[in-house]
Amino acid sequence: DPEVLEQRFPVLLRRFQIRRGSGGAGRWRGGDGVIREIEFRVPMTAALLANSHRVAPFGLAGGGAGQPGRALVRRADGGVELLGSTARADMRPGDAIVIETPGGGGFGESERVGGVP
Repeated sequence: DPEVLEQRFPVLLRRFQIRRGSGGAGRWRGGDGVIREIEFRVPMTAALLANSHRVAPFGLAGGGAGQPGRALVRRADGGVELLGSTARADMRPGDAIVIETPGGGGFGESERVGGVP
């Protein structure tokens, strides 16, 4: 919960939303991931251990892959640093980490209407 996160740590949750369109295509689309943007209020170290950043979540039975995850640091001075799936970053007040979780793979081939998926 955002309130618990902000109560326990000196951070602000700036954004928490669905990552629209990140789920893979298919008769049953894969679930969309989420986007979280967390701003740091004091100097801290952020550590990331994430899966599916290099390889997209695969679909099954003809379904399409979901979008892979990604993470970045948005510095208070406007700089942006892309992070790998396992990373560590020294954060300063006003810096934010943006985490985009992967979408799920789709299942089944898309139904076609008039030959168009």
